[in-house]
Amino acid sequence: MAGAIYGGLLDNGFNPDQISIVDPSEGAQQQAKSTGITRVYSTAPEAIEADLIVLAVKPQIASPVLASLQGKLSASTTVLSIIAGIDSESLAKMLGLANTSTIIRCMPNTPALVSEGMTALLSNSQCSERGKMLAEQVMSAVGKTLWVSEESDLDTVTAISGSGPAYFFLFMESLTEAAIRLGMPAQEARLLAVQTAVGSAKLAAVSDDKLSQLRNNVTSPGGTTEQAVLSFEQAGLRAIIDDAVLSARKRSIELSEEFGA
Repeated sequence: MAGAIYGGLLDNGFNPDQISIVDPSEGAQQQAKSTGITRVYSTAPEAIEADLIVLAVKPQIASPVLASLQGKLSASTTVLSIIAGIDSESLAKMLGLANTSTIIRCMPNTPALVSEGMTALLSNSQCSERGKMLAEQVMSAVGKTLWVSEESDLDTVTAISGSGPAYFFLFMESLTEAAIRLGMPAQEARLLAVQTAVGSAKLAAVSDDKLSQLRNNVTSPGGTTEQAVLSFEQAGLRAIIDDAVLSARKRSIELSEEFGA
């Protein structure tokens, strides 16, 4: 995700000299350098002078990584965290900050890798407008953004758009397998499923119609689509999706309790 973010910034006109990367992995360092970024470090400098710092680490290792930043951040630095499941209060404690006024949390998703991400952002009411602007500018470089008002909203976002790409991949995978069982070659089956998903998503994105109306537009009475949709409904697809989203949200809350300070 970090690579997608700085890659998106470079594609949107940011100068490589405006970006610094800290990563202990030599491979990640070389990848950053290959884009023209020269300020690449294995550990954070003693003093970090930056308008915005992006925290992009796994929650399992967040505590020692954030502890290593204590005392190094400028008071004017906005902290943008894409660490899943760790709330603002815990982030402030791990960073040794007095409050959460400079912390912005966000939940992106993997389509950011192709600049089609969906990112929700959350800030403390005391966060500066400049900090919010910078955070939105960074995440807009890899897709669309929206602001939410409560920490709990991010648990819902995690269950919908954060985990959501896997749900669509599973559906495409299932369509592909169904086509193969019906005799289609694997490559052609995959193309049918994936391009249908791409086209449907683009149509939904540009249309003002409700999603239900777009579905109805394809569903002729007595036709093939109607039979498939009826099969989905009879199998309880909506309830299955509700249960899946609630399970993902519950796990997001558990991660907050597990990895929070």
